[in-house]
Amino acid sequence: MMAEQKFEIIIIGGGPGGYVAAIRAAQLGMKVALVEARHLGGICLNWGCIPTKALLRSSEIHHLFLNADQFGFKIKGLEFDFKKIIERSRGVAKQLSGGVQHLLKKNNVTVFDGFGKLAGSGNVRIEKDGKEIVVLSSPHIIIATGARARTLPGLEPDEKLVWTYKEAMTPESLPKSLLVVGSGAIGIEFASFYHNMGTEVTVVEIMDRILPVEDEEISVFARKQFEKQGMKIRTGAKVTRLDKSQNNVTALIASDGKSEKLIFDRVIMAIGIVGNSENIGLERTRVRMDRGHIITNEWMQTDEPGVYAIGDVTCAPWLAHKASHEGIICVEHIKGLENTHPLNKENIPGCTYCMPQVASVGLTEKAAVEKGYKVRVGRFPFRGNGKAIALGEPEGLVKTIFDAATGELLGAHMMGAEVTELIQGFVIAKTLESTEADLMHTVFPHPTLSEMMHESVLDAYGQVIHF
Repeated sequence: MMAEQKFEIIIIGGGPGGYVAAIRAAQLGMKVALVEARHLGGICLNWGCIPTKALLRSSEIHHLFLNADQFGFKIKGLEFDFKKIIERSRGVAKQLSGGVQHLLKKNNVTVFDGFGKLAGSGNVRIEKDGKEIVVLSSPHIIIATGARARTLPGLEPDEKLVWTYKEAMTPESLPKSLLVVGSGAIGIEFASFYHNMGTEVTVVEIMDRILPVEDEEISVFARKQFEKQGMKIRTGAKVTRLDKSQNNVTALIASDGKSEKLIFDRVIMAIGIVGNSENIGLERTRVRMDRGHIITNEWMQTDEPGVYAIGDVTCAPWLAHKASHEGIICVEHIKGLENTHPLNKENIPGCTYCMPQVASVGLTEKAAVEKGYKVRVGRFPFRGNGKAIALGEPEGLVKTIFDAATGELLGAHMMGAEVTELIQGFVIAKTLESTEADLMHTVFPHPTLSEMMHESVLDAYGQVIHF
């Protein structure tokens, strides 16, 4: 047992919220302790955002090879090494995890390998293999413990036939048929990956449309694209039972008052997340909860003095970049920096890396109307853009929503090639409180996909040029 150690700030959790907060605190001259029980970089870097993008890149390449004839190429005897695809994804994650370790060392952050728990009076007890190894003390403790996959009674993953995201990233072989339960970003990304690798994919969503947090028009467009590719999608449906045999699963799917049995090689459960808020000492504090997630104010403060929370263990949206930004705001507020501003959640972009990609920021058209805005809406299709046609990516849509009274950009919603990169242009515009006039007078380079952003703004005001 080591003696108590004192720090200016302690961060429990080394994911994209925790390690970024630790580095920023160190930059501000604070003595920082970071506690991580499993792997630096958290779920995002090791089992989420990064390795899934490596997998999706492989599936995109496979798709391009299968459709190479439209670009003037003939490929005979196309094969892929599925094991190598998985190994590359794990290698990318390992490389970046090592990078985080280097950054923390470079910034003189003290890293503790163990499970951290609040122990009252500004203390954090760290355990390893069930044994207490050290007690840390600090006036400021940030909880950044993240979240895990949500499960339902009777539909629990078993690591073999019924998967969470973790098993879906490291399968021993490619299943011939796959059921994806849930059509949020995680579910649709895995559906897109496996479909493009040749698996027969069925998506079941309990809501009346897929990608339910997106603008309704984008959801409808996305479904048409996925079904056109050959994916099977069932909305307003619920998986009520999974019966497992040795090598497959029989799913009982209920919709419209009827039930149907379908057989799949594997099932992916992608029905949301649960905050990692248990067993970390919260029961002895004033911290308030909302369905397993910690409630905070605009500075990430909980109701317990000196205890803060950031990232997926707090309330939605559950995004890595939101966690990182919360970590910086929290630390800068603790330090007392005068130019620190609360996070405006309407300016946080969301991205789904399926094919075609989906990206959005701000209010949907429906949400804007419900808030009382009179709106002007602009649209521009990818098929009207020269660069999209040249790339062989003519399927897509850019939609923009403005306040008719002031011209303020309220929201932007996109589906198509590389929109996860394009969306940042609208994010900057929203952050700077840009109006339609600012965007109209911005010069967009030609030929680029970004020209569609310009055209969508012009369309909202009856000035569209190329459609």
